[in-house]
Amino acid sequence: MKFYTAKGDDGSTGLLGEGRVPKYNIQIEAIGALDETSAAIGLARAQCEAPQTAPILIQVQRDLYKLMAEVAATPKNAETFRSIDEARVAWLEQQTDSLSEAIEIPKEFILPGDTKGGAALSLARAVVRRAERRVVELYDEKVVSNPQLLRYLNRLSSLCFVLELAENQHAGKNTSFAKTS
Repeated sequence: MKFYTAKGDDGSTGLLGEGRVPKYNIQIEAIGALDETSAAIGLARAQCEAPQTAPILIQVQRDLYKLMAEVAATPKNAETFRSIDEARVAWLEQQTDSLSEAIEIPKEFILPGDTKGGAALSLARAVVRRAERRVVELYDEKVVSNPQLLRYLNRLSSLCFVLELAENQHAGKNTSFAKTS
């Protein structure tokens, strides 16, 4: 078995459905940003030490693969791949709310880097935000029609932030703040 097809040597790639598009297409840019998001979350998962973090991040990565499938689908067959719904958004909210009860939410901007896991989660949060911007563009251009994709990514960035704080707390580190005055 070969690990390459050579079909993209002309600068195009296939969607889930009929047709090929240039690799710089906004839909492919969004899929790439979502792929980067999963990789960044995987990197964070590998470095985090708080016991609740890894199971949450594994489920998020599984959700992201489903989200990528919907984004990679043609509008004609997107419904076939739809699995990110209000229930998945609610799950993220539940995780964030539960974690928030056990940590102190800062009143200032924080500086990433107090722990390896926390820093990786901060990077993952920034990558999530980029993916969110790309998916919002697809939504505005009517390439995707599921508003739950936008809500999911928005909540995911919040979850990454709270997990960062929880990771720092678990390691016994005080979160550093950006003094703005």
